[in-house]
Amino acid sequence: MADALARLWNHGLIHVVDVLLLSFVIYRILVLFHGTRAVQVLRGLVILAMVTFLVDNVLRLPALGWVLRTFWIAWGAVLVVVFQPELRAFLAQIGSRRLARTLLPPELTFVDEIVDALKEAAANKIGMLIVLEQETGLRNFIGTGTPINGDVTKDLLLTIFFPNTLLHDGAAIVRDDRLVAAGCVLPLSNDPSLARIFGTRHRAALGVSEISDALALVVSEETGTLSLTHNGRIERDIASEDLRERLKAAYRLLNDRGLFRRRASRSTDL
Repeated sequence: MADALARLWNHGLIHVVDVLLLSFVIYRILVLFHGTRAVQVLRGLVILAMVTFLVDNVLRLPALGWVLRTFWIAWGAVLVVVFQPELRAFLAQIGSRRLARTLLPPELTFVDEIVDALKEAAANKIGMLIVLEQETGLRNFIGTGTPINGDVTKDLLLTIFFPNTLLHDGAAIVRDDRLVAAGCVLPLSNDPSLARIFGTRHRAALGVSEISDALALVVSEETGTLSLTHNGRIERDIASEDLRERLKAAYRLLNDRGLFRRRASRSTDL
């Protein structure tokens, strides 16, 4: 079987695959350039390439052929500059594809932003409730808040939870590496005994962790302690550096399972 496949590959299949891949690349380039000023430049280059082929292979005009060939050599670097915006967009599209995200390890700088915000909030006794969506979707709870759909940054989180702001009482929900909403309402834990121990933020963090696999992070406004809830359990007074490593490990696991950034491009799915 292996020998038969090798012979098939060497006797024609390789050329079919080659042509299909080349066609796909050309198609993607045309789609990329469509609707931009680069279309006119690209059209001129195609015409010039046809003229070069005609001069070299049909008319066989040596002097003009030499000039045209020199043009292509000299203008190779210039064309890179001319098409720089389009090339940058093309490379960005490649980098955003699911295959690239799967093969390359994710950048988890947003985790550092979250932990740094929690540290500063704890030091200043600023109450916080941040929910990190995992495999279970939190769309119902996201819809109760104010859409943000922005990058996760320390400054943005501290601004949202600054005392007496309109959104500081609710939860901020992070989906993948985006802060999708703030001021969200979460279900409180059903355990009545918790009311004597925890405030509303902690009970909400426990509540969302009881019905989903989300990670909820809480900073106590009274004591400044940092807590983590997951699977209906709470860990109190957790060290920030320990939390940083655990969060990164959780997101690496999501990435290995192909779940990280699964909905990053669906900004309307709130």
